[in-house]
Amino acid sequence: MHLSQIFVKLYTRSYLINKTMAHKKAGGSSKNNRNSPGQRLGVKIYDSERANAGNIIVRQRGTKFLPGKNVILGKDHSILAKIAGKVVFQQKRIRKFDGRRKTQVIVNVMAA
Repeated sequence: MHLSQIFVKLYTRSYLINKTMAHKKAGGSSKNNRNSPGQRLGVKIYDSERANAGNIIVRQRGTKFLPGKNVILGKDHSILAKIAGKVVFQQKRIRKFDGRRKTQVIVNVMAA
C-alpha cells in the first residue's frame, strides 16, 4: 500500500469516527423565569360585617384607606379592629395642600 492511500484511509476513518454534530440547536437560558406569590392585599372584612378585636380589616400598601374610630394602623399600614363591633366604611372629601380635593375612605368600628 502506498503512503498516500494509508493516509487517506486513516483520515477518512478518523473523520467519520470523530465527526459529532449537534442534532438540536442550542436553546440558551432565560433570565426572567422567577415569579413571587401574590401578597393577598385588600379588604378582609366588609361594611356592616362583624369584627372581633385584633381582626385585620384591610391589608394595604400605603394608606389607601385611613383609620377612624376604634381601629389602629399597623406598621405595614394594615387596619386592625381595636374593639369588637360592626365595621363601617365612610367616605370623606379631603382638601390637599395644593388645593385639590380627594375622596378618602375612612374605616371605623362601631361597638355593637
